[in-house]
Amino acid sequence: MRLPLYLCAVLVSGFGTTAMWLVSGIWVKSLTGSDSLAALTAFALWAPALLGPVLGGLVDRVPRRPLLVTVNLAMAAVLPLLLWVDRADRVWLLFLVLFVYGTQGALVEAAEAALAAGALDPERLGSFNGLRLTVNEAVKLVAPLVAAGLFARYGGGPVALLDAATFALAAGVFALLRVREARIPAAEERGRVADGVRPLRESPVLRALVGAGGFTMFLAGLNGAAIYTVVDRGLGHSPAYAGVLYAVQGAGSVAAGLVAGPLLRRVPERVLAAAGLALFALGAAARALPYDGVALAASGVVGVGLPWVLIAAMTAVQRGVPPEVVGRAAGTANTLVFVPNAVALAVGAGLVAVVDVRVLLPVVGVAGLAGAAALAFAPGARGTLVPRERASVS
Repeated sequence: MRLPLYLCAVLVSGFGTTAMWLVSGIWVKSLTGSDSLAALTAFALWAPALLGPVLGGLVDRVPRRPLLVTVNLAMAAVLPLLLWVDRADRVWLLFLVLFVYGTQGALVEAAEAALAAGALDPERLGSFNGLRLTVNEAVKLVAPLVAAGLFARYGGGPVALLDAATFALAAGVFALLRVREARIPAAEERGRVADGVRPLRESPVLRALVGAGGFTMFLAGLNGAAIYTVVDRGLGHSPAYAGVLYAVQGAGSVAAGLVAGPLLRRVPERVLAAAGLALFALGAAARALPYDGVALAASGVVGVGLPWVLIAAMTAVQRGVPPEVVGRAAGTANTLVFVPNAVALAVGAGLVAVVDVRVLLPVVGVAGLAGAAALAFAPGARGTLVPRERASVS
């Protein structure tokens, strides 16, 4: 697989996706004036993550590259419908499209993981996942500015058209991609959706890493819910200052993705994940301190630590699962890792109203350090992926 060409597709589609995700809440707020409806846009985008195992089952039944082309073309066709959303009583269409958008995202995540697992040598998967995350995070440093400018001047329609164009371009790039895919099992060999769960449950290493990913994202949700309170009450800045902290965090994530591959060639996934969780915990706890310099440094540390956990978990799934169930396993892993984040965002929104962030964030830090220690030293998690789990992957 030509990695630069693939990363080009990730870059193009990621730009439009970041723009649309940012604008959707602003769009609903501007049409309805409702904060609660605006917040529901995030739920509409996250809810399809619950379908991860089912969508992964679809991935295991069809060739992955044509699936990626088709899904991107479908989104390019759907997004222009949002031009019709120009008043409050049409917001339902935006929510419907956002749910489709989230479904597409969950499907593409599983398809890309399965495509890479079958096309790349296991030793290159860490670099692949790191570079993919780097591209996505780099896009997040630019796309929000473009999206905000477009929306402020022209409204949401042009942003939807921009996103549609990026999906069409990504489909074209995927169509140019030449990759030798693993054989698609015959109908009688495919098994059930639950077959993708079995490798995650039976392997102590995969179980520990995916569990650590979900635990980390739950803590990240609590940390994210507290960010505006930190900016306002802790640092004394306007809410816009959160954008500065997110930019620093994004820069840290770009750096983390670049070094993740080389690190995974030297240390097991468990070690990288434990180090990442520990860094995240320290950064989250430090945000309780009311100093700008500390807050900026903490954001950078969080930006480095969080991706390492996710990269380690997904790389282990790709390396340690038989090719015929990679789609289902990746879809299930994504559900187990990312749904806790959505839950924690909701829980955290309530907690910050009753718990001082100077208490909440250190608690998050202590929990994260305890989780990192458990991952690093738990006997079961210190095993290795057994050779039979990769025996049929070339």
